[in-house]
Amino acid sequence: MADDRQKRIQSFAFVISAFTAFCFAFYFTPNLIKINSSPSDVVLQVANQINPNTAEIDSLIRLPDIGFSRAEAIIEYRNNFVKNNNRAAFGHPDDLQKIAGIGPKTIYNVKELLEYK
Repeated sequence: MADDRQKRIQSFAFVISAFTAFCFAFYFTPNLIKINSSPSDVVLQVANQINPNTAEIDSLIRLPDIGFSRAEAIIEYRNNFVKNNNRAAFGHPDDLQKIAGIGPKTIYNVKELLEYK
């Protein structure tokens, strides 16, 4: 009985955290990209590029295809990398493929939104 209750509590906690991540992503995404239109074309410009070496989790989850768990994995990877190598973990978009669940399609979707200063 207690085990069943524990499972329900864990499920509820997961749903709440997933919903929170979705709300953060929904709130911050409109601020990520500005659309400037002229009579001849539409130009997409990045309002604020994100540095994966220094960005907080709320910034990382604004990236397309990067949810809460991948953002956490990016932060964990870079913290361990810097501790062991004394340099930045990410210097190129392809370096993000070292994170589980991030592949070429995700890199293509986020590469214009990243900076490595």
